[in-house]
Amino acid sequence: MFSRMMEDIKSAMEKDPAARSGMEVVLCYPGVHALWFYRIAHFLYNIRMYVIARMVSHLARFLTGVEIHPGANIGRRVFIDHGMGVVIGETSEIGDDSLIYKGVVLGGTTLQRGKRHPTLGKNVVVGSNACVLGPVKIGDGAKIGSGSVVIKDVPQGATVVGVPGRIVEKRTAEKLELDFEHGNLPDPVADVVKIMLKMQHDMEERLKT
Repeated sequence: MFSRMMEDIKSAMEKDPAARSGMEVVLCYPGVHALWFYRIAHFLYNIRMYVIARMVSHLARFLTGVEIHPGANIGRRVFIDHGMGVVIGETSEIGDDSLIYKGVVLGGTTLQRGKRHPTLGKNVVVGSNACVLGPVKIGDGAKIGSGSVVIKDVPQGATVVGVPGRIVEKRTAEKLELDFEHGNLPDPVADVVKIMLKMQHDMEERLKT
């Protein structure tokens, strides 16, 4: 448990340039606190102490603003940045070294028991207020843009934006580094508008002649 906690602290410092020290992370990072509560709750859940596990998760939600079902499976060195409003459902799976921003929902789309929440691979980045719904699979190194709604599988290394989510970029295996420059994300809507404006300009030029 202690080694995992140290990993979480190191991960937060690597993924958040605002982190000045390990002590600051320990005292002031609700996303890290939420993961620590989750690890306790998940242990209790696995030994069938379901009610106590849910009580721990409920306390964590009250203290951190992050709701993680104790049945979820979360890998190592995952970092939840800011955290407020994050919801991670019971059958969700999150791979090692992934990064989740505030307001993210990993939700289900059915009332049936069984696998009904997303599976995120390793080094996945999910931007603020994005929703990934249903038992979809998000490949290693994929990026989900802020505010996107993803209801279909996303291949390895792809970048998805929009509602519903559309793949706008794919990277090779050699370029699956963990980074997320929001300002550099492709904007398919803006691209379409540019095409329409160019078509309008071309039509106006033809009419002049």
